[in-house]
Amino acid sequence: MTHAAPVSPVDRAGLRQRIDKALTEFLAGQRGWLTAVDDGLLPVAEAIEAFVLGGGKRLRPAFGYWGYRGAGGVDSDQVVATLAALEFVQASALIHDDLMDRSDTRRGEPAMHRRFAARHRTAGWGGDADSFGDAAAILLGDLCLVWSDELLHSSGLPPATVARARPVFDEMRTEVTVGQYLDVLTQATGDTSLDRAAKVARYKSAKYTVERPLLLGAALAGAPPEVHAAYSAYGLPLGEAFQLRDDVLGVFGDPERTGKPAGDDLREGKRTYLVAAALEALDPAGREALLAGLGVPDLDAAGVDRLRELITTSGALDRAERHITALTESALAALTAVDLDTEARQALV
Repeated sequence: MTHAAPVSPVDRAGLRQRIDKALTEFLAGQRGWLTAVDDGLLPVAEAIEAFVLGGGKRLRPAFGYWGYRGAGGVDSDQVVATLAALEFVQASALIHDDLMDRSDTRRGEPAMHRRFAARHRTAGWGGDADSFGDAAAILLGDLCLVWSDELLHSSGLPPATVARARPVFDEMRTEVTVGQYLDVLTQATGDTSLDRAAKVARYKSAKYTVERPLLLGAALAGAPPEVHAAYSAYGLPLGEAFQLRDDVLGVFGDPERTGKPAGDDLREGKRTYLVAAALEALDPAGREALLAGLGVPDLDAAGVDRLRELITTSGALDRAERHITALTESALAALTAVDLDTEARQALV
């Protein structure tokens, strides 16, 4: 007997298509506004459209939607469009993150700063092409953050409903921004502690990937405190597991699947949980070897393999995998403690 594969929570209720439709319609309006100002802004509209519509898992709006539905919220296209604003927060974070990390690619395409630097070179404009690309990426990332606010407020929900969710949305954007700064600070100071790695992961990614979107949906639905508490108990460990998996892929992932060069996190010198756990476990010679290769921008494939071997033999990879499992089990247990809509509970599980 064969069983049908489970439907992804992002595809239930036609969610992915509805999110994409809301984003497409909003971006079409923004394109019209930009090109009415100046023809030179057409590449800005095109670049953001390509970035937002051309990829992404739609995880954050999906968590927001099932958080809303789980709390008894009634489905509507207005709710989906409101939660689609989370995709612009994500776009802003990624554009800025790629610039700070000097990443060449994102989702298999040139990162935003590289895209605009190449445009400068092709056109033969004056000044430094890379500086132009950097400036463009900063501004386009800022524009996406501005548009997240605009879409949140313009999707047709009653102002009082949006006002309930506003504090969650504001706190989430503050958290991810300070999380990014803590990440940069940690790389600069060379802090290799597990506590610091966990804190960076929590604020840079975990909270705004799962917990805050869930709480945003709960706020839109007017959920009671016990639902908010259960969503935090589910969302924070699951978000941390998600970030840990991202860290593992950043070192051991297949570029064909991740869209980023193999070992990029090592070249960028990211002080992730994986690296911190390895440094804690290695002997002095191993620590010295790992630190010597970490953050070397032109580290070759053989160098990446050496660092991977150190991480693996230290037991850090196994430790990360065990931690991912424990965090996921903790998240799932939290859902048993609260009364939720049945379909939404299934989607979250």
